[in-house]
Amino acid sequence: MDAICGKIQQEKNNFLQMKKKNTKILLVDDEPDILEIVGYNLTQEGYQIVTAANGKEAILKAKKELPDLIIMDVMMPEMDGMEACENIRKIPELSNVIITFLTARSEDYSQVAGFDAGADDYITKPIKPKLLVSKVKALLRRLKEVDQNSETLNVGGIEINREEYKIVKDNIEIALPRKEFELFYLLASKPGKVFKRDEILDKVWGNEVVVGGRTIDVHIRKLREKIGEELFKTIKGVGYKFEV
Repeated sequence: MDAICGKIQQEKNNFLQMKKKNTKILLVDDEPDILEIVGYNLTQEGYQIVTAANGKEAILKAKKELPDLIIMDVMMPEMDGMEACENIRKIPELSNVIITFLTARSEDYSQVAGFDAGADDYITKPIKPKLLVSKVKALLRRLKEVDQNSETLNVGGIEINREEYKIVKDNIEIALPRKEFELFYLLASKPGKVFKRDEILDKVWGNEVVVGGRTIDVHIRKLREKIGEELFKTIKGVGYKFEV
């Protein structure tokens, strides 16, 4: 029995390692030392690494390589990370790529600018290699494939059926009013992505009249009460994201 369990575990480990080898990460930084150190640690984890030295090169490499994740510096020659991120977000085949900035700038306004440019996350330098690897793993968990033609999402153990407006968590069905459901479905459709307030209003309420500026906040509070406080994170001055 032990031998069988060992063989199953080995096959599982081999599968996970193969999956990592198929995961491509684009590192963008004008400092060769950063590319070398970060690239080495992620290569050791089994990820496929591609590098670029500035924003212009990053766009070209992203188009060619179609990475799963882009880790990009902000301050770079020729084209900075903000502009590169905005350009990458306009490329249809890269619409689902996860983009995070890795930068020494930690001011709130800088992070807000990063999210406005289309970034999904923000990592502040310096960061220890083990912590960076852990962060990358968390970012890549957002890439759980969802069948775009399916009306059902399965995220973090929660089943969301859009056709029936039904949510099931821990085998318990949770009833939500229409707008709460649509807001939850939007956030859960891309775990980890920061949805700006304007985007939420446009996609959930559209042209409907919204009474008061705290409409989103009230709906988020209700979702936290019904589904879980820890699942909904506020990004101050930007919007909200769903984390699993």
